Amino acid sequence: MPAKSQLTRRRFLTLCASAPAMGLASAARAATQVWSGQAFGAEVSLELSSDALQVQQDLDAVVQELRQIEARFSIFSPSSELSQLNARGRIAVSEDMHEILRLARRVHLASEGLFDPTIQPLWEALVEGRDTAEARALIGFEHVEIGSSHVRLAPGQKLCLNGIAQGYATDRITALLRRRGYDHALVNMGEFRAMGGPYHLGVSDPAAGQLGRLSLTDGAVASSSPGAMQVGDETHILHPKGGVPLWSTVTVEARSAALADAISTAFCLMPRDQMARVCERLDLGPVMMIDFEGNLETL
Repeated sequence: MPAKSQLTRRRFLTLCASAPAMGLASAARAATQVWSGQAFGAEVSLELSSDALQVQQDLDAVVQELRQIEARFSIFSPSSELSQLNARGRIAVSEDMHEILRLARRVHLASEGLFDPTIQPLWEALVEGRDTAEARALIGFEHVEIGSSHVRLAPGQKLCLNGIAQGYATDRITALLRRRGYDHALVNMGEFRAMGGPYHLGVSDPAAGQLGRLSLTDGAVASSSPGAMQVGDETHILHPKGGVPLWSTVTVEARSAALADAISTAFCLMPRDQMARVCERLDLGPVMMIDFEGNLETL
C-alpha cells in the first residue's frame, strides 16, 4: 500500500468529549454551537457559546485559518511548505514554520531526543518494505539547521510534523477565537484546548476502552496511542533510537496543545522516571499512562 494511504492518521484521538459543564454567564443569551470538519486526515470540532449568526461568520475564519496551516505542514501535499523543504533540503521559511520547528527543537532537547521529526525516511522505508538501516542513519533533529529565516536539512533528511501540527493548529484556532471575542470554547483540531470550562473528557485506550476522566479548564490536553495504527511491523509512533513503546496510551495536560501533542508522543517511549524529569523541565500538568495490560497510572 502506498505511503500516503498508510500515514493519513498518526493516531486515533483517544480523548472523547462528554457534555461540557459550561458555567457561562451568558448561557441564557447564547446556546452552545457545535461544528465538525476534517483536517490533517482527522475529524476536528469546535464547541462555541454564541448565537448562530456570529458562529457562522467566525467558522468561515476558522476554516480559512485551518486550511492555511494545512498548506504549511501537510506531509501529503507536494505544494506544502513542508514538502518543499523535504524536496529541496534548504528553503526560506514562513514565521509559522519557524515557530513550530523552534518548539519541536525545544521538545526534542527536553525529551532527550525521543521526539524527533526526522523519522520520515524511516516511515517511508517501513511502508515500502525496504531495509531500514539507511533510513535510521538519517534520524537526528539535532542536525537540522534552524536559522532566523531559513531551515536546512542534513543530506537525505526529511521531516514529518504530524506529531505536533495538530496541536499547533489547535492553539492557532484558539487564538483566533479569542481575538474574535470568545472566552468559552472547546477546540479540537486533533488535540484539545479549552477556553473557560470545565469541560469533561474521557481518557481512552484503543484496546482497553475508557479508563479515566479529566476536567479541562483554560488548558490543553493531548493523547498518543502507539497501538492505534501499525506501519509495517512497527507501531506508528517510531522510536528514533530503535527502541519500542513502553505505554499503550499516554495523556498529557500542558499550557499549549502543541506542547502536549509533541510530548505525549515522546512519553509513549519513556519510562516513568524519565517522564518525571521531563515534566519538571517543561512545567507540564498531570500525566495519565495506560500500560499494555490496561492498567492506568498517573504522574
